Amino acid sequence: MSNQTLANTTNEAVVSAPNFIRGTLVEGNHTIQCSRDLGVSFATPHLDLDQLVHPRTEVPPLLNVPLAEIIDFLVETGERLRSPANPFMQECFDRMTATHILPRSVVEATARHATAYLDKRILMAEVEQNFPNPKVLDEWVPKQDFTGRKSFVRAFAPRLIHVLPGNSPGVAVKSIAQGAMVKAINLFKMSSADPFTMVAILRTMAAIDANHPIVQSMSAVYWRGGDEAVESSLYRPQYFDKIVAWGGGDAINNVVKHLGPGFQLISFDPKTSISMVGREAFACEESLAFAADLASADVMTLNQEACVASRFQFVEGSEAEVDHFCGLLHQRIAERAAVSGDIRPLEIELAEQIQMMMLMDDDYRVFGKPDGRGVVIRSDEPVDFHPINKTANVVRVDSLDDAVKYINVATQTVGFYPFERMASYRDRLASGGAQRIVHLGEAGPATIGNPHDAMYPMHRFVHWMAHEDGVQGVEP
Repeated sequence: MSNQTLANTTNEAVVSAPNFIRGTLVEGNHTIQCSRDLGVSFATPHLDLDQLVHPRTEVPPLLNVPLAEIIDFLVETGERLRSPANPFMQECFDRMTATHILPRSVVEATARHATAYLDKRILMAEVEQNFPNPKVLDEWVPKQDFTGRKSFVRAFAPRLIHVLPGNSPGVAVKSIAQGAMVKAINLFKMSSADPFTMVAILRTMAAIDANHPIVQSMSAVYWRGGDEAVESSLYRPQYFDKIVAWGGGDAINNVVKHLGPGFQLISFDPKTSISMVGREAFACEESLAFAADLASADVMTLNQEACVASRFQFVEGSEAEVDHFCGLLHQRIAERAAVSGDIRPLEIELAEQIQMMMLMDDDYRVFGKPDGRGVVIRSDEPVDFHPINKTANVVRVDSLDDAVKYINVATQTVGFYPFERMASYRDRLASGGAQRIVHLGEAGPATIGNPHDAMYPMHRFVHWMAHEDGVQGVEP
């Protein structure tokens, strides 16, 4: 039975997820969709693909809007989003309780925290790190090489499709801000786990000025990932320049098959983050408790839903020492889980795997139970599944050198302890493919303007255009 037929026949009450297209809210219950994580239904309006394409014969609306004005508008948006009286965000949180795997309190706190990105100092720092000369965003910047040949270069406004993840509302805030600062035409494909946050932010912007070029440059819609009828029509170089894709393997694979000349992929693909804890942690009980607490903070980043959240902890020590660390780590994870209010049961397959390990004392030791309150698995090799939902795999190693072999291009963040040993490992971690090394306990915070997933994203978003003007004084 098709989605449309379901929409016409079901009597089940479902939450509505409107689209937002260039300043206009589009509502309707044309199609019944299914959320990725919880399998619950939500309804979306009819999708008119023609409305999502901006003609290439027209320059992007933001092209000649000064970057300073764009940033001021983003800052005002941040202030509106943080207001408790914002009806769009309140409605967003109400609806997300039906589709999102995390409790409302966690989602709401994460969204509120994410709006801190809309700060003038932060936004300018991002621009300046991505573009050594930010003027390229506002004008054609003159250049001349050593032969005397003149040219002009501009970071031209691109046409972008953003395939958004559903694990963090913060990505919506950052995607809107970065898309606006590069003056892009932006089409945001929302996730089934969160088909609400992006629309709430754009409605907030429209309440400031529905005709502002930022608002007119942005559309947020939902369709089921992999829908060939939609994606084969939109994922074309005559309409868009690049796809900025977040998410798991299926989301990236849906995009890859449409790539070709003139149509590029900027991928924030699946990543796994880890912790590395040196034997210095066992110097005394206080230092061990300190290291365990820091490690638990990294495990529990966005309740282990974020890419930066630690899944595997490589700990340098004897079996008895590492088991002591595991006990402390489990205690702190359980305490953080209780405070967050997020005590979801583990998926059946994961819970069964852990229960089996509990019977295999020779190879594994399990601290806690697979009940959603936090569990730590000690092993001599990384487990062959993806730890999630407050599940930590502590891998005992004789030396942190032994942990380096597990680093690959899917390793995003490495939380490290003791801090003074970080510099001696960073080259080897980078060689293995890791993208970021931080103090243990600081996986979540990031230095403003630093690379993300081993790249400067906005520098890659833009369409770099050169106007060659020949050699000065020489007629063609």
